Amino acid sequence: MNVGLGLPVTDPESLLDWARRADAGPFTTLGLLDRLVFDNPEPLVALAVLAGATSRVRVQTEVLLAPLRETALLAKQAATLDRLTGGRLVLGLGVGGREDDHLAAGTDIRTRGRRLDAQMAVLRRVWAGEPYGEGAGPIGPAPARPGGPEILFGGFKPAALRRVGRWGDGFLCAAAPSWAGPLFETVRTAWQEHGRDGAPRMVAQINAALGPQDVIDEARRAMAVYYRFTEAADHMVAGMRTTPAEIREAIARFEDLGADEVMLYCHGRDPDQVGRFADIL
Repeated sequence: MNVGLGLPVTDPESLLDWARRADAGPFTTLGLLDRLVFDNPEPLVALAVLAGATSRVRVQTEVLLAPLRETALLAKQAATLDRLTGGRLVLGLGVGGREDDHLAAGTDIRTRGRRLDAQMAVLRRVWAGEPYGEGAGPIGPAPARPGGPEILFGGFKPAALRRVGRWGDGFLCAAAPSWAGPLFETVRTAWQEHGRDGAPRMVAQINAALGPQDVIDEARRAMAVYYRFTEAADHMVAGMRTTPAEIREAIARFEDLGADEVMLYCHGRDPDQVGRFADIL
């Protein structure tokens, strides 16, 4: 089982330390959350810096809120980052459910799913080297990975899960193991219905913190602030894994469901958690 690290967003200056420690350890991927109206680093900019400080781990948006962004520029930014990292970019995409994010971006939250589908058509065309459209030619550079960086979609609703089969390479699952199974099966069914070869890559997420009680308490507070717009924030915080046994058990359950990778999402800022997680794998 591959294991990645979701990085904390509350302390941008510490991210280089986290990234270098993870690159030297057993981890496969570094992930960053996205929001607009929030005190977090912009993920494509931050991951570009972290990619330059590492040599091995993938860098992943988890998830980038694509409808908030202008499509042609997003295509160019993602291709550039993929090219400069030698294909280490994984572009996790979602629609975003915060009204204030869409208000600040000038986008309509009611049409965010349709906008993402339209964006995907443009992104795939641009990354294939085709002209952008009438009156506008190709947009370079070409990504390192033919056809563009790996695309994972996050979400819970049927439309989001079916999008994996139509446009994506895999699924980012933010659900607990107890209810991830049906989501995985819906994604696999959509994949087959679209006549895709092979199988979608399944990436799961576990909210976790290891260390002294103050580290765990800080992680819970940070997680509660990030998710307080949802009705399930308290439930999510209560589900954070805080012992080696709990983390190993969750990883094993996702492995039984067929996950290819698990991201241990760390909301606490203490970079010593990297070593603690490495020790239990």
